[in-house]
Amino acid sequence: MRARGLMNLRAALAPVAAGMCVMAAAAAVLVPTLGGDVPEGGRGSSGPAAPRTYGPGTAHAAPAAAKCTSQNAAESLRPSSDDGAAVKRIKEKGQLVVGVDQNTYRWGYRNPNTGKLEGFDIDLARVIAKDILGPDAKVVFQAVPTNQRVPALQKRTVDMVVRTMTINCARKEQVAFSTAYFQAGQQVLAPRKSKIKAFDDSLRGKRVCTAAGSTGESELAAGSHGAKVLTVPNQLDCLVRLQLGEADAVVTDNALGAAQAAQDPTVELKGEPFTNEPYGVAMNQNDTDLVRRVNRVLDDFRGGGGADSPWMRAYRTWLQADLPKISGPPSPEYRD
Repeated sequence: MRARGLMNLRAALAPVAAGMCVMAAAAAVLVPTLGGDVPEGGRGSSGPAAPRTYGPGTAHAAPAAAKCTSQNAAESLRPSSDDGAAVKRIKEKGQLVVGVDQNTYRWGYRNPNTGKLEGFDIDLARVIAKDILGPDAKVVFQAVPTNQRVPALQKRTVDMVVRTMTINCARKEQVAFSTAYFQAGQQVLAPRKSKIKAFDDSLRGKRVCTAAGSTGESELAAGSHGAKVLTVPNQLDCLVRLQLGEADAVVTDNALGAAQAAQDPTVELKGEPFTNEPYGVAMNQNDTDLVRRVNRVLDDFRGGGGADSPWMRAYRTWLQADLPKISGPPSPEYRD
């Protein structure tokens, strides 16, 4: 039974749309962390974005932050092109080490047809690397489980994490975040034939799976509606548990749930999103100059929300099929 479930998952992954328009890629290497990873490569063709000048408030020292609340959690440092200690360190190394996922369809996953990492987060990581290191930037993609994202940043085993990571107050006590680059929300994923309706009492007595260290785990800890909670290292493991009959539902970001439903048409999102989940690029708390630099890159990436902006092109390539009717990126919020 387990083998059949895993075969179904692999089969669902296989039919990736041919000819997807991937943004110009920097040279990349994947560092093994959990086993099974192999190198990949590619070279970009255009140079880094032209320097931009910003007004007062671009110094690298971070101002004292107001008390974090759910209303201001997405605020970050104003953009700057200046090279501070963190940016200089990356340039001296000659490579950008990025913590990513390799199992989340559409966001960060290994294309079974090419063996290469692809997705919205992978594109964004390459754009950041190209801006800091130039057109031939070397990116080292390091696969990190959900519950290892913060430790990887604190131990500096990665320079940043670009991995559908929600900005919230608890995490901001441990790491620094860019402005939000995508807006998601927690939702329930369950088999289409299931009587589960939403994140409500229809979960009572059910086995609900979520990733350890995720905001889904936090929500279930705060109130599980009588469900039995099962935690796993990565969200994709929850889809496997559903396929094997070892879980009745999944609580995850709707962006990730939609990707899992695209892999397996026997499951669907139930009810409506019940939280606010802004995704940000996470960095070490001391790397304030890197936060400002990433925010400048994101400013260019959003392109004012125009239909032909890099953000909209990436959205149409990776996300529109599963998450339609999104008109543009979230607007940046700053605290200085």
